[in-house]
Amino acid sequence: MGFARTCSVALVGVEGVVVEVQADLEPGVAAFTLVGLPDKSLSESRDRVRAAVVNSGAEWPQKKLTVGLSPASVPKGGSGFDIAVAAAVLGAAGRVAPRVLADIVMIGELGLDGRVRPVRGILPAVLAAADAGYEQVIVPESAAAEASLVPGVSVLGVRTLRQVIAVLADEPVPDEEPDDDNRPRPRTTGLHVPGTDPATGLHADTATDHYREHDLADVAGQFAARAAVEVSAAGGHHLFLEGPPGAGKTMLAERLPGLLPPLGRQESLEVTAVHSVAGLLPPGKPLISTAPYCAPHHSATMQSLVGGGSGVARPGAVSLSHRGVLFLDECPEFSGKALDALRQPLEAGHVVVARSTGVVRFPARFLMVLAANPCPCGRYSRNGDLCECAPSAVRRYQARLSGPLLDRVDLRVEVERVSRSELAGDNGPGESTARVADRVLDARSRAATRLDGTPWRTNSEVPGRELRGRWRAAPGAMDEAERCLERGVLTARGLDRVLRVAWTVADLAGHDRPDAGDVAQALQLRTGVPRGVPMVTGAAR
Repeated sequence: MGFARTCSVALVGVEGVVVEVQADLEPGVAAFTLVGLPDKSLSESRDRVRAAVVNSGAEWPQKKLTVGLSPASVPKGGSGFDIAVAAAVLGAAGRVAPRVLADIVMIGELGLDGRVRPVRGILPAVLAAADAGYEQVIVPESAAAEASLVPGVSVLGVRTLRQVIAVLADEPVPDEEPDDDNRPRPRTTGLHVPGTDPATGLHADTATDHYREHDLADVAGQFAARAAVEVSAAGGHHLFLEGPPGAGKTMLAERLPGLLPPLGRQESLEVTAVHSVAGLLPPGKPLISTAPYCAPHHSATMQSLVGGGSGVARPGAVSLSHRGVLFLDECPEFSGKALDALRQPLEAGHVVVARSTGVVRFPARFLMVLAANPCPCGRYSRNGDLCECAPSAVRRYQARLSGPLLDRVDLRVEVERVSRSELAGDNGPGESTARVADRVLDARSRAATRLDGTPWRTNSEVPGRELRGRWRAAPGAMDEAERCLERGVLTARGLDRVLRVAWTVADLAGHDRPDAGDVAQALQLRTGVPRGVPMVTGAAR
C-alpha cells in the first residue's frame, strides 16, 4: 500500500481554489479510478498520465489505483491537473519521496510523450496558490514568465515529465530539447491571440505601435466628437456616437484606447488574469500593460457578451475589455436581450454568471462606446433632406436601444457628415493621439489626487451621494441641471452622471471645481441637445 499527495489549482471564473491531489495504491486488480467531480477532459487524464509516465521511462504501478481530488465538492475541469496526478501516482509508487510533493503546486497538461504543455489560467492559479501560503510551483516552461509575475513564489518551468521526476527525486535534470518555434503547434485554445484576429477585436500592441496605426490626427473634422472622446477617456465615461455611415464613428472608437493611460500594476494583473483564463495572452507578453479593446460583431449572443457558455463559464466581451474599451458598432443591430444584459455590469463593474454547478464572478469595469446610424438608411438628420425612411421606421430603429441602457451612457454626440474642406484638411490636421493623451493623463492625475484615500480612481466611479456631499460644484452651477431634473429631461441617475462629467470637464480645464460652463458642457454632452456651448476641452478652452 502506498499513498502520496500534492496540490494543483481549480479555476472558478478568474479565481482559483487549491486542490489536494491524493493517490492511493492498494493490492488488487490493476485499475485507475479518478474521483472528486472531474469533468470529461479531466477524466481523460487517466490515459494521458499513464502514457506520459511510461514514455518518460518510469514504471506504471500494476495495482488498484485511486486518485482523489479534494475538496470533492468543487467542480474541476481541464487538463491542468495532469502533472499533479502523475507526481502523486509516482509518489505512491515510491519513485519519488512523498514528503517532497506535499508543499508543491503543479499546473500543466501532459502529452502522451511526456511533454508538458501550457494551459489556460496560469496567473490566477499561481495567485491562488500564493494566497494559500504555497511558495513553490511547477508550471510549463512556456508559462514560467506568466507565473513569475506573482511575488513571493518560486517558479520552476519544465519541458517534460522526465525533468519533473528528476527534480523531485533529486537526480540530474536531463537537458530536453525545446520546441521548435518554426514548427506549427496546436494552440491551447481555439481563439487567436490579440492583435492577430479581427474577429476578436482585441489588441495588445505597444502604445507606440498603436499610436502609429490609429492616430487621432487621422480623423477629419468632427471637433465635437473628438472633444467627447477626450472627455470619455479622461473620466471613464460611456459614449454614444450617432451619425451617418462614413462620418468617422469607428475611427474615433478605435483611437480611444490610445488616449487611456498605461495600466497600473494591479490593473495589469487583473486584465492579464482574465485573458489568461480565456487563453488570449499574447505570445512572449505575459503581462498586459495597455488598455484592452474588444469590438464584437453585432451577431454576438448574450453569453458571448457577458460570459457563460456550456460547461465551465468563460469570460465574455465585457470581461475581456476590463479596464479597457468595449466597442459595439451598429449597436441597434445587436439583439435587445444582449444589449440589456449589459445594464448590470455597467453599474456594478462585474458580472455574475450563475450555473447549476455554482456561481462565477468576472470583473467587468469597462468603458463602453456605442455607435449607430440614425435610421435604417443612415441618412436621417435634423434637416431630413436625404433620408428615405418613413418616420415610423426611424422611430422603430431608434427604439431598439432601450431607455434604461441609454440612461447609463454619460455622453451622447451626433457625428455630422464630413465636409469637403474638412476632408481636404484646409483647416490643418487635428491634434495627435499623443498630445490629447497627455491632457487625459493630467486630468486623471488631478482626479486621482482628489480621490486619494478612496476606493475610486476616476470620476465615473464616484457615487452620486459622494459628489453631492463631499465634492460639490460651484454655487449655482447646477441650477440648469436641476431644472432639467424637475422637467423630466434628466433622471436622478442622469443628474449624477452630469455632475461626474462636469468634474471631468473641470479637470481637463484645470478648474478646482465645476463652474456653470463646465456643467453646461456636461449637460450638452449628456442630453445630446445643443445648448450653445462650444465643444472644446483642455488647452483649447
